[in-house]
Amino acid sequence: MRPDCQSFVPGYGDANADFHLVGDHPGVHGGIESGVPFTEKSWSTTFLSALSDGGLIAGFARDVSSVASATPGTDATEAEAADGGSAEAEAANRGSAEAEAADGGSAEAEAADGGSAEAEAVDGGSAETEAADADATDPIRTDRTYFSYLHMCVPDGTPTEESYADMERFFDAELRAIAAHVLLPVGARATEHVLEQYTARAWKTDVDMDALHGEEILGSGWLVLPIKDPAEWDADDADHLVASLRTLRSTDYRRESDLGRFVAGSDPYLVR
Repeated sequence: MRPDCQSFVPGYGDANADFHLVGDHPGVHGGIESGVPFTEKSWSTTFLSALSDGGLIAGFARDVSSVASATPGTDATEAEAADGGSAEAEAANRGSAEAEAADGGSAEAEAADGGSAEAEAVDGGSAETEAADADATDPIRTDRTYFSYLHMCVPDGTPTEESYADMERFFDAELRAIAAHVLLPVGARATEHVLEQYTARAWKTDVDMDALHGEEILGSGWLVLPIKDPAEWDADDADHLVASLRTLRSTDYRRESDLGRFVAGSDPYLVR
């Protein structure tokens, strides 16, 4: 299914995902140039670092806040072919190793700057640096995680309610095809939609993102963990999300039923 719009940001990630992050639209959560949700924003590195530290992704490209590695509405392979391939692009940009050598070598540069460990400490720690990979060819390296938007089309300003309603069929089909166990709506709009459509808790849940951030909510076949909009994060919100994700992943978060009692033998038969 393809939306009838000139430019859109499709879903991105592992089609067999356990975790499905749901954003609002590309104008709010990024990816207009890259075609990858949650990139190209000033907060992208902080947000993706929290997901990496929490175990939802394997890492991401260092320039993710300004990455433009794919054309909206195309897959990564098509984008690389159009651009001449990621390897050629990296060669044209000379790569980080050559740049370091031209400046006198990485070892000398680190020594002149007081060492990489000290520099990272001054900049607020190495977590974001470790998660970000200068040599990564994929903007986000997913592992059992999927990213998509309620409104995948790139809007001219703020989408109308009619436009959101039209995009709902694409999002719902995508969500049910991925069939992740945990839904992680990002921001108030996505959280309100997920609570209304995929849980029975909307009527008694106030969409206060400060209170809901990183808190588990049991849905109708899904576990829901809302995330406060990264553009509005306070100093402790990243750490709180990391702790919540690590706790979640240490539990049995899978939404499965064992139908083994209905078939011959003693082996379990788990279905989503």
